Amino acid sequence: MAAKNENYRRSVSVTRAVSVYPKILHPQSKILSLSNLDRQCPTLMYMVLFYSPPCDANYAGHRSVCSVFDSLRCGLEEALAIWYPAAGRLSLSPSDGKLNLWCNNKGAILAEATTETRISELGDLTQYNDFFERLVFKPDFGGNFSEMPLVVAQVTKFGCGGYSIGIGTSHSLFDGPASYNFLSAWAFSSAMMKAQKKHNNSLEMFKPVHERATLLMLGSSSTTSTNSQAPKGIDHKLASKLISNYNYHPKTGAAAIDHLLQLIMQATADDQRNFQKIGTSTTTAAGSSNDIRKGFVFKTFHLSGAFVESLKRKVLEEGGTGGFSCSSFEVVATLLWKARTKAMGLRKEKMACLQFAVDTRNKLVPPLPNGFSGNAYVLASVALSAGEVEKLGFKAIIEKIRVAKDSVNNDYVKAYMEGLLGPQASLPPLKELTLVSDWTRMPFHKLGFFNAGSAFVSPLVPPIPQVAYFIQNPDDNLAVDVRIGLPPQILNVFSSYFFAGSQ
Repeated sequence: MAAKNENYRRSVSVTRAVSVYPKILHPQSKILSLSNLDRQCPTLMYMVLFYSPPCDANYAGHRSVCSVFDSLRCGLEEALAIWYPAAGRLSLSPSDGKLNLWCNNKGAILAEATTETRISELGDLTQYNDFFERLVFKPDFGGNFSEMPLVVAQVTKFGCGGYSIGIGTSHSLFDGPASYNFLSAWAFSSAMMKAQKKHNNSLEMFKPVHERATLLMLGSSSTTSTNSQAPKGIDHKLASKLISNYNYHPKTGAAAIDHLLQLIMQATADDQRNFQKIGTSTTTAAGSSNDIRKGFVFKTFHLSGAFVESLKRKVLEEGGTGGFSCSSFEVVATLLWKARTKAMGLRKEKMACLQFAVDTRNKLVPPLPNGFSGNAYVLASVALSAGEVEKLGFKAIIEKIRVAKDSVNNDYVKAYMEGLLGPQASLPPLKELTLVSDWTRMPFHKLGFFNAGSAFVSPLVPPIPQVAYFIQNPDDNLAVDVRIGLPPQILNVFSSYFFAGSQ
């Protein structure tokens, strides 16, 4: 069911916003070299954590918002002392123009706000609501990324005594696991939590490694081909722009790059106007969330633990006497790909693609160090015709997902980063492309900024709005919540196909 009072417009009053600096300052001369994986998306990624009104008289909800704000600020100061790049700013290298991170101690931003709205008036907190955009702090940096804070947060007290903490972190700074570790360190070091701990060394359990040495070594041996050839039948000027923006190679060694270029060229052949919109059809990193939301409705689909287990049994039966077990991710990703491809009404002969993020921390040789704080995800990719996506059983598609995931190794990551060397353009809208980001191993709802974890966590609109997020359900350990942006005209038919997938 859609969120109640979806167009709720009660005001949120921001009473102050301050810069928060590391408790221990680091030398300002340090430049942290970023990998090509870090440079893909420097924009701030937002989420909102909701903390319900308290039952316990000692709960933070009975404290003033000023007291809670001060506790969070003290905790953030301590966290930034160890996660010091988060207090820095992005900068362009004067030698090669590449984006790096200047650890200059300029600080994070923490804002304090209040609203008369009661959390219960927002309805289902798992469903996106425009009101959530008022619960995060959006700094005005004029599109100049060298002025953009890399961590921003806003604590808002509701009329019912509950709280929200809206957090934004630059994707050039952290990927999902690193962001979760940073926020855990902040939560554990807050004064509210310290009072319940037997010692004050909570940050000892978080030892981040900020250097990107392994990924930089992989990237340093990458070379950019200057002889990329445009496929036949594609307008030369359009193909030149394609090659320039996406560093196209006929065979890069990274399936995600190859498949993406094939999809773009397929769309170009169908309608060159789609291609002309590259760079304008989706927001740039500095674009507003209003621009991103146009043309999409954001919906969370709740797949209960029982529903997911029924899908797994279906796959087991497809495996015959030999049996075939699969993970929740594999079966839900397959269901999503089938339902979205069918709902989009793709012609059966058209290429359709499933791409999903793979953590390379333990796939590289040598593996990335424990506590690695940068971006370590690449996209793996499966490509089939739309007819095959619909016709093939779950088992067959899951086997292809596994092959794609297993292909991610040093050579794949090297080729992937080489494919990102050229100037980056915004991804054009590709109805043939299904994108998945798996958050189920990152229990953001358990972040204990107060006495307990949050009641709900809601990601806001991502830079690529059609990405599907798989999220843990706080009330059902086996369930998967799927948040996705869809064109409104296919919402109902997608819902029908999605929930009929286990039949």
